[in-house]
Amino acid sequence: MYSWKTVLVTIGLLFTLKLWNPMFIENISWSWFDYLHSTHPTESYNPESGLPEIVLVDIDEKSVAEFGQLPFPRDVYATKMLNEHYTNTYVFTQIFSEEDRFGGDAAFAEALVNRLSILASAPTIQTEIGSSPFVGTSTLGGGEAKDAVWGFSGVLSPIPVLESNTYGVGVTTATPSISGTPNFDGTIRSAPLLLQANDQIYPSLAVEVLRAYNDEKSYQMKVTDAGVEWIRVGRQPPIATTPQGDIMISYWNTFRRFSFSDPLPENVILVFGVTAEGWNNPVSTPRGVMYPHEVQANLIQTALTGVQIQQSYFLEFLETVLLLTVLLIVLVMVYRLPTGLSGTLSLVLVGLQVGGSYYIWTSELVLFDTFFSSMASLIVFGHASFNKYYVTFQEKQQIKKQFQKYLSPDMIEELQKHPEKLRLGGDRKELSFLFADIVGFTPISEAYMKNDDPEGLVLLINRFLDGMSKVVLNNGGTIDKFMGDCLMAWWGAPLDCPNHAEMAMKSAMEIELLTEQMNREIEEEGLDIPPVVIGTGINTGQCIVGNMGSEERFDYSVVGDAVNLAARLEVQTRQYDTPILFSEFTKDQIDIDWKYIDEINVKGKEIPVKIYAPLFGAEKELRKLNK
Repeated sequence: MYSWKTVLVTIGLLFTLKLWNPMFIENISWSWFDYLHSTHPTESYNPESGLPEIVLVDIDEKSVAEFGQLPFPRDVYATKMLNEHYTNTYVFTQIFSEEDRFGGDAAFAEALVNRLSILASAPTIQTEIGSSPFVGTSTLGGGEAKDAVWGFSGVLSPIPVLESNTYGVGVTTATPSISGTPNFDGTIRSAPLLLQANDQIYPSLAVEVLRAYNDEKSYQMKVTDAGVEWIRVGRQPPIATTPQGDIMISYWNTFRRFSFSDPLPENVILVFGVTAEGWNNPVSTPRGVMYPHEVQANLIQTALTGVQIQQSYFLEFLETVLLLTVLLIVLVMVYRLPTGLSGTLSLVLVGLQVGGSYYIWTSELVLFDTFFSSMASLIVFGHASFNKYYVTFQEKQQIKKQFQKYLSPDMIEELQKHPEKLRLGGDRKELSFLFADIVGFTPISEAYMKNDDPEGLVLLINRFLDGMSKVVLNNGGTIDKFMGDCLMAWWGAPLDCPNHAEMAMKSAMEIELLTEQMNREIEEEGLDIPPVVIGTGINTGQCIVGNMGSEERFDYSVVGDAVNLAARLEVQTRQYDTPILFSEFTKDQIDIDWKYIDEINVKGKEIPVKIYAPLFGAEKELRKLNK
């Protein structure tokens, strides 16, 4: 449940979301793109660029106060145009599709023909009316534009008298707000440079402004089977588009703006739009809300300057490849590296992605989404880290549960830090083994049975076993098991103990001293039992140590002849009437005074083993060991 395989499931889900690209994923991507757009420095008109200046003309509250209620009689526009300088270009974003109720169309038409002017039309799906374009198009490539561009059933055009006297008519619309387009959420990020309605191709208002301003008779476009590649007006460089003929709008332009009622500057492109309250609604853009004629001004400026904000299906493919690659790298780092290091590297990876996306935007105006992959990286890091932490926590709890009765807390903590030291299977190691048993148990048992006190006998055994266990654990030993009134322990595993023989001997002597003390306590308590004597056998040698059993249930234990010899020495303490016996293998690794006891034959070996006992009492020899 908490393995790395579950993280692969999370990676698969995130990858699927990227391919599926539902609306909330689109929101994440385009919110990042909008942020990038907002970071671009604003640009104002540069007279040295050789390009015309675009100026906004607001039909605002001040204008309404001067010229009366909206819509203005069209002779108001005519008077304004004819009173301003003839070098201006007049771009109207209003759609004059109905006759003027005040009869000012003739005057307006005269003004349009005497000034370079462009009127707006609008595509519609509500009617199938609309006039054909009066400009020609030159198409390169083998594709059909009408099959590629956005299609509408009709177009609302200016009335004939106005259309026939103006220098250009272009449609004002944004890319349809549908899933999979930049404007899916109603934020206007892109617009088509041409579209199809009633089986005709119509240029956008921006294209018509460029064509009319440059005094061109037509425009060119390249269309392949994949769709529109570019549109070009006159000798201007081609404007690369999406297959549908869209371009992204650069909104970082700043324009001078005037009220319709104010005198207007000369030799500029004037873009008219209504801003009076209640007559036009601002629209959402990557840099905040703008009025429609502001959007058109930015679109014209984008086409005029040739700014190309790039986004393509190939970049989306690279985004998907990056996502999968980064998520797999994070997964490997979490499971291969320490948590702190993998966390640091994951944050570095996120920073590189975000920084890389920002860099290619600022340097090349390329929209490359790394924000989703960065968020996904953090999600995968969090999931993998939790899994790793939980599995580690479980291992620590298992180690604690398995060894808390057999190892000291310090040793358990060390094993929790290095669980790799515990695995199913064994290692060959040299250890020192200790078996400690109550000698002469039968008389003690009979004393308790005589008094009909079996519970007391158990308490006595546990009392001594508890004391011996504490001695072993305090000296860094591992308790293997309790066998009745016998304790088995060793030193040197699972944690290394260079002086394992010395610690085993030290524990045996402390057990002997503890036994003497407990006998005095029992006597003071008035218990009528024979003194307890503990016989201890110690041996040092090679064995197999490790977790033995099945994957579901195993015990950490030892096997080998060296273990059997220690058990036999414990039994021999009765025969040689000494509380401690140890082999020559242990003697060679400790520094105490000893006395030779005997040689005993060991099963499977031809050479007898020499056995020894401490020369002096446990207290004196223990002081020597402690030095």
